Amino acid sequence: MEQQSPIAWLAKCGLCAALWLAVCGVATAWVGVGQRLPATTTRDGTLLTLNRYVEEKIPDVVLVGSSLTYRLNEEYFATARLRNLALAGGSPITGLDVVLAQRLFPKIVLVEINVLSRPPDDTVAAHYLRGTSAEPRLLRPIRAAVALYENLRHARPSHAEVVAAMEGLLKQPPGDFDNRLYLQRAVNGFDDDPSNDLKVNVKRLAEQVERARKLGIRVMLFELPFPSELQATRHMQITRRIVSERFPDSAEWLPFDVDPTQLRWLDGVHLDERSAMLVSRSIDTALGPLLLAKSEGTD
Repeated sequence: MEQQSPIAWLAKCGLCAALWLAVCGVATAWVGVGQRLPATTTRDGTLLTLNRYVEEKIPDVVLVGSSLTYRLNEEYFATARLRNLALAGGSPITGLDVVLAQRLFPKIVLVEINVLSRPPDDTVAAHYLRGTSAEPRLLRPIRAAVALYENLRHARPSHAEVVAAMEGLLKQPPGDFDNRLYLQRAVNGFDDDPSNDLKVNVKRLAEQVERARKLGIRVMLFELPFPSELQATRHMQITRRIVSERFPDSAEWLPFDVDPTQLRWLDGVHLDERSAMLVSRSIDTALGPLLLAKSEGTD
């Protein structure tokens, strides 16, 4: 049997690889780039969230924040055109940078202020200038094909199923789990003075807000509920004071209301699923008049 030369074998491998990429490219064009692989790390989750934002139609409402807001799943909201760009382990400034770097803009951006001492990630934001994506274009066909396979195997529930599950959970009483150990750890972690980092970030946030207003975006700040023990910590009191001094106008704050007795925090900081649903619905209620004012041009 005649043995093939290494060059011929390499050429055949290269041809097969090229054909495979071509097939994947056709598949990507057919199913779209909206197919996403499940996130396996925090970094994956950040890139998936931001890639999706720059590649899809710009929504009416965008949320930016930290892992606290990240838990407010988009499925919990009745507001149809809403996107949650909160980044687990990240800063709201990073998400707002990405929003302002695009060609088209949402009507409203909601900015969580609970965690503002954390530095923004300028490297991540730089990947998304003017609608570009951090995902290499050469890998998109392969990733789309693999993602389609994974999504077919692990299909997400329909909107009706999500709503039904929400209604069932909201009819139940608040959880009775004991989180005192986690809460005390969180309180100890919030016993610091974040003033220096806060002043730098609040100044940058104010510059972002001013730029957003010139672009016709309404930016509103909001503070997610915390347990009373955390509210009383030095970190939160200083945060609230510095942010309020820079943004004293009540019209700049989202006036949503939720019954604190119905809320629970799994680790003393992050809302449990039922509580996240309640907060999301309260934000929905507050957004209604704002979106109506925007559509009527009375903002």
